[in-house]
Amino acid sequence: MFLLFAPGMVAGVVPSWIAQWRLHPPLLGVSALRIVGVLLITAGAPVVLDSFVRFAVQGLGTPAPVFPTRHLVVTGLYRYVRNPMYVGVVTVICGQGMLLGDVRVFAYAAFVWVLFYLFVLGYEEPKLRRSFGNQYQEYSANVRRWLPRRKPWTAGDRSDS
Repeated sequence: MFLLFAPGMVAGVVPSWIAQWRLHPPLLGVSALRIVGVLLITAGAPVVLDSFVRFAVQGLGTPAPVFPTRHLVVTGLYRYVRNPMYVGVVTVICGQGMLLGDVRVFAYAAFVWVLFYLFVLGYEEPKLRRSFGNQYQEYSANVRRWLPRRKPWTAGDRSDS
C-alpha cells in the first residue's frame, strides 16, 4: 500500500499532473531526449521496487516511518549507495521530465530531492544511528548517501575502489 501511495504518487501521478497529463514538445527540440527519459524511468523504477522488496523481506518492515525495518538492509543496491530508493524516485521523476518535455517536472524533481535530503539528515540517519548503532556507523562510513560506490561494499570492507 505504501509503495503505491508514496512513490506512486510522488514519482508517477504528480509529475503527470504537473505536465497536465500530456506530452509537450521535446526539451530543447531534441526528440532523442524522450528516449533518454524512457531509459531513466526504466532504470529508476526497478531500483525503487528492489528497495521496497528488500525492506520487506530482509528488513522485515517498510520504508514508512510508522513501520520501520527490524534489520538494517545493506544488501543489493544498498551495497553501492545508502539511499537507492530516493535516488530511484528522483531518477524516475527526471525521466518523466524528459519524456513529457516539461521543465517544471525537473523543478519538482529538485524540490523532491531537497525534501529527501532534509528528511534523511533530520530524521532517518539519526534514527538509524539510534536503532542500529555501530552497524549503521560502519555502513555509513563506507557507503555514500547519494553517489554510488564503484564496487559493492560488504561489512568489514573499507575501500571504495
